[in-house]
Amino acid sequence: MSCLDACNRPISYLRVSVTDRCNLRCLYCMPSEGVPFRAHEEILRYEEIERVVRAAAGLGISKVRLTGGEPLVRAGIVSLVEMLARIPGVDDLAMTTNGIHLARYAHDLRLAGLKRVNVSLDTLQEDKYTHITRGGRLADALAGIESAEREGLVPLKINTVVLRGFNDDEIVDIARLTLQRPWHVRFIELMPLNGNIQGFEQSYMPTEAVREVIVKALGELEPVQPVHGSGPAAYYRLAEAVGTIGFISPVSEHFCAQCNRLRLTADGRLRPCLLSDREIDLRAVLRQGANLAEIQELLRQAILAKPAGHQLQQHILPGGRVMSEIGG
Repeated sequence: MSCLDACNRPISYLRVSVTDRCNLRCLYCMPSEGVPFRAHEEILRYEEIERVVRAAAGLGISKVRLTGGEPLVRAGIVSLVEMLARIPGVDDLAMTTNGIHLARYAHDLRLAGLKRVNVSLDTLQEDKYTHITRGGRLADALAGIESAEREGLVPLKINTVVLRGFNDDEIVDIARLTLQRPWHVRFIELMPLNGNIQGFEQSYMPTEAVREVIVKALGELEPVQPVHGSGPAAYYRLAEAVGTIGFISPVSEHFCAQCNRLRLTADGRLRPCLLSDREIDLRAVLRQGANLAEIQELLRQAILAKPAGHQLQQHILPGGRVMSEIGG
């Protein structure tokens, strides 16, 4: 049975950032100058992450997602997957990745117990991909997606953040991927997480505008049942498509009333809400030898600290960390 927060929402999902490091420098994820990486000793050890997840599972958290930074740049990541997959109660173990190293790891991740992956893919054009990621290769990400599909890390979800003036001219091409492949393409609204309201307002494109572009070019979208592990996405299907199109609308149609998640940062802070700077320090108590009950008490505190909703519409933004430091 999941723990309930102060708004009576059942909390069943923990997102775990395993590193603040990344092999890309995506424009909307971190500033151009990058962010200072935390020292190795500040980052939770795998054994500490395992203790937190085991405690969370005892409170009814059954879904765990590994994030970063980029989780596949941390050495030994497959061993962490093995550790977490053995925890009773964790029945949905997933990962969000940029896909660059996924072709190398997909087979071992599946054998270790990973169930599925989400892959970030904001463009299908090589030059744009290199630009938005500040140096990444589109071919590597596509190879990672293909490998994940072959290994059965499904349902395979493709995450596309829509940026007006950058990739809004590719919305139709990306949506067309679902006509031929059993992929679940999700168009995600940009969030103003790096404190740049002016840049956000210039680039932000609401879900309704994205949907209109798709319908005009490809025809009506038929609502379908949510995909396993769908979270806040609303899913649709084009006629005769084998995949689905999802929309995640944290700004225009926020889903705070259904939020079921906590976040654990790579340096051991529990974050009740992505869009609030409030955090609870777990690392300190872990390194003081906290037992399972003491860890669970801090998890309960984080659950009860979840706000009713974010305040983006009032331009009240989190300022303590950029997206790459939180884990999405």
